[in-house]
Amino acid sequence: MITLSRLGFGAAPIGNLYSAVDDGAASAAVDAAWEAGVRYFDTAPHYGLGLSERRLGAALAGRPRDAFAVSTKVGRLLEPVAPGGDDLANGFAVPTTHRRVWDFSADGVRRSLESSLDRLGLDRVDLVLLHDVDLRPAERDRAAREGFPALAELRAQGVVRAVGVGLNAWETAEWFVRETDVDAVVLAGRYTLLEQPAAASFLPLCVRRGVSVIAAGVFNSGLLARAEVPDDATYDYAAAPPDLLARARRIAEVCGRHGTTLPQAAIQFPLRHPAVVSVLVGARSAAEVRADAAYLAEPVPAALWDDLRAEGLL
Repeated sequence: MITLSRLGFGAAPIGNLYSAVDDGAASAAVDAAWEAGVRYFDTAPHYGLGLSERRLGAALAGRPRDAFAVSTKVGRLLEPVAPGGDDLANGFAVPTTHRRVWDFSADGVRRSLESSLDRLGLDRVDLVLLHDVDLRPAERDRAAREGFPALAELRAQGVVRAVGVGLNAWETAEWFVRETDVDAVVLAGRYTLLEQPAAASFLPLCVRRGVSVIAAGVFNSGLLARAEVPDDATYDYAAAPPDLLARARRIAEVCGRHGTTLPQAAIQFPLRHPAVVSVLVGARSAAEVRADAAYLAEPVPAALWDDLRAEGLL
């Protein structure tokens, strides 16, 4: 498996996730990540209809290729359409120049990767992930039967260094770990300071199988991103329900007693598990990157975790 920096840069926001980011701010965010020691960068065709890949590739151009790792994803092909409207229905503030076509076939996987390399301006990526198979449960078997073997062949040929899945559902991720020889899983939102459903069986299985887990969505889309939890905090990209708001505030109160903050504990918590090799955090500005790096750099008192367990919050 490839070696990844403990903090990874999630490039969905520089694909204009929910709101526009200009080219300069996007480039500055990547530069700040590099200056902070980040050497792992994650993107996907889905993010801004290719904008994220183009911006990430441009920002990394000129840096020593062996000094960083890039992951991208397959499963959605981008097909040109007549321009018109925007892509906000899919979460991205970009013109609708393409449409997404789900395709987990072997040919679709190879075509998707070729297009991604062109947008990135790279001759290779380090990790390729089957993307969001959990959103297309009827295609899970095809993805494992056709898409994954195509990735495994590319790995055997040395075209990519590692392969895996990028999902939100730990149950689907666990199935792929059992049924295929994935190297890595990007798991979003299901092993966080707020909730740990992946801890019972999925993470121990990854340890036994030698599968690296990259924890994404560690702020649960915003609920854990601030020291004080606002009433309008989001969870899984929607308004957080009252019970989770209350739970997050209880966690924040315990953090405060230990002289730390909720986002600081949230970004460090997943890395305590031996299966987790990196925390992947999205950022749209240099300031956000620097804040995330600072959260990771400042040690969290060990007693914090003990108190959270004692109060039934872990």
